[in-house]
Amino acid sequence: MSTKQDQEATLISHLEALRRALLRSIVALAIGIVPLFLVSPYVLDLFCKQIALQGGVTLHYFSPIEVFLLQLKISALLDCVLFSPYIAWNMWQFVLPALYDNEKRFIRSIVAMTSGLFIAGVAFCLVVCFPLIVQFGMSFASTTLQPVFGISNLVTLALWLSLAFGCMFQFPLVTYALIRADIVNYETVCNKRPYVVVAILVLAALLTPPDVVSQLLLGLPTYLLFEAGLLAARHYKGRALKEVHPENAPNIAPRDSTATPTESEPAQTAPTSAETDSPAADDIDFAAPSSKFQVGAEKDADNWKPY
Repeated sequence: MSTKQDQEATLISHLEALRRALLRSIVALAIGIVPLFLVSPYVLDLFCKQIALQGGVTLHYFSPIEVFLLQLKISALLDCVLFSPYIAWNMWQFVLPALYDNEKRFIRSIVAMTSGLFIAGVAFCLVVCFPLIVQFGMSFASTTLQPVFGISNLVTLALWLSLAFGCMFQFPLVTYALIRADIVNYETVCNKRPYVVVAILVLAALLTPPDVVSQLLLGLPTYLLFEAGLLAARHYKGRALKEVHPENAPNIAPRDSTATPTESEPAQTAPTSAETDSPAADDIDFAAPSSKFQVGAEKDADNWKPY
């Protein structure tokens, strides 16, 4: 009964710690969204100027509260991005007591690489890919067909593409973690490259608008990052093999008859006279007794015959 009560108390304490971590994170997000809402108009204006300079596009809005809702969306996004280190620190403090030292080092490296890859994906989307997508849309304009872009549609597209690029840029990290954890084999992943390419193209088609340009702009860097993950896994595998010392492996090499004996392996001495006088194993007649007292009485020993 006491063991069950201890388990229930431990579970309740874990849930209480998780509740405190989540509550601190929610309070931080609630506090930060107010000043970031005041900053969001400047961010939106910078975005509009950047789009206008790159594609010569005039942006419009079509409802009275569209810009207000858009500023709320931008402030919520900035809030999550800026306070993500504090949220990650709270979650880290929750799971820290249950981890070993090697697991702590591995998770620290994973968190750092995840943040870096996500930021790199968002930056690559906004700086390189999104202007190309806008120019691709502008290429269909003609004298009888003029584009009219709504600010909400463009901002929503930019946010969705940024999220898609940030998630897809985690592909090398997922590959490296699966191979390092021995969930999948390195050689198996290398042999399944055609299937990986198809999976990347399918994901790129699902996460981007239905145009070939955005799909290729997401699929090609993702495949290159997949190859980078394989290179990192290969480097880790080679380093792990180097750490295996030869003396730890079993000695299965054939012995050289001409080699000199070591100190731990004494040399074989010459056979003694008693050993040379003893018959070989093939010369022994196992049907006959080795002594006259082995079978029957002493008087019958000299006349013994096998059965």
